[in-house]
Amino acid sequence: MSRAAAILPFVFTAVVSVIAVAAGPGLRWLSMLAAAPSLAAARHGPRTVVAFGVFSIVLGVLLGERSGSPSVAFQAPVLSGVAVVTVVSAWLSALRQRRERELVAVRSVAEAAQEAILAPVPEEVGPLRLSVHYTAAATEATVGGDLYGVVQTPYGPRALVADVRGKGLQAVSTAALVLGVFREAAYDEPDLLRVVQRMEHSLRRNLEGDDFVTAVLTGFPCPGQLQVVNCGHVLPLLVHRRTVCALEPSSPVPPLGLLDLADAEPTLDTVDFAPGDRLLLYTDGVTEARDDTGTFFPLDEQLQKHCADPFDSTLDVLHEELLQHNGGRLDDDAALLLIERPGV
Repeated sequence: MSRAAAILPFVFTAVVSVIAVAAGPGLRWLSMLAAAPSLAAARHGPRTVVAFGVFSIVLGVLLGERSGSPSVAFQAPVLSGVAVVTVVSAWLSALRQRRERELVAVRSVAEAAQEAILAPVPEEVGPLRLSVHYTAAATEATVGGDLYGVVQTPYGPRALVADVRGKGLQAVSTAALVLGVFREAAYDEPDLLRVVQRMEHSLRRNLEGDDFVTAVLTGFPCPGQLQVVNCGHVLPLLVHRRTVCALEPSSPVPPLGLLDLADAEPTLDTVDFAPGDRLLLYTDGVTEARDDTGTFFPLDEQLQKHCADPFDSTLDVLHEELLQHNGGRLDDDAALLLIERPGV
């Protein structure tokens, strides 16, 4: 698209010249030459815009002479219009370039901030292998309201996947808050439920209105053991002996930020995590993606199809199938975190 915009002024000038010559005597096509510098302003710099303007004026004089109307008085109004358009277009081109430089600077700062929020996940943490795939719904962003985090602690590896209600800068700000509290509390607190409590207290002080955060926290305190605390989040999927099952909480509770409204406290569920098992944590941007018929993406079925695939390629395949299901673009942020305990 940008290449087409770059060559469009050349093509337009050539077309106008051919039409003017083929139309015979008269200057009725001469005023169209003013479009060349204005088209150039969309893609080129001020110097190139001025060059197009000068070329258009010279070409107009030559076409006027060829048409038998070389009178300066006759051509002056039209060519003056070309000159005015050239000056204005050059100014707009300079303004566009300045704003583009500012946008590049802002985006570089934003990308650095986004990378600080969602730090890269290592390929291995303790005895576990990790793989992550994240897609923000906003094309100009690399992070949104979905978040993930993995930390190695004195109590074993711990992981978080969460989904902040809403989108935009407010969601990113809340995501940064959640991750900050999780990374600190996960390292300090021996009990995973205490990590959840600290996150809840922090969110209760900082969230506004009816905002909330769905979250699932997992811990691996010792080989073969998986701890899960689910606060209103979509169900993690456990792959055991090539069979996929959803891990339902023994006592469902609302999302973080709303726990004070519930009678029940979050519960810590413990399941076996044998060699070769995999755990998939994700957000509802994955399971709520719809195709043209309104059908949701069947994540559990697709994971079942690929549960024997190589670990490193599983999320890439799932993400590709997700995009195909949703027509190539997601309407919501989507995070996938796959954890495996390698077989012996």
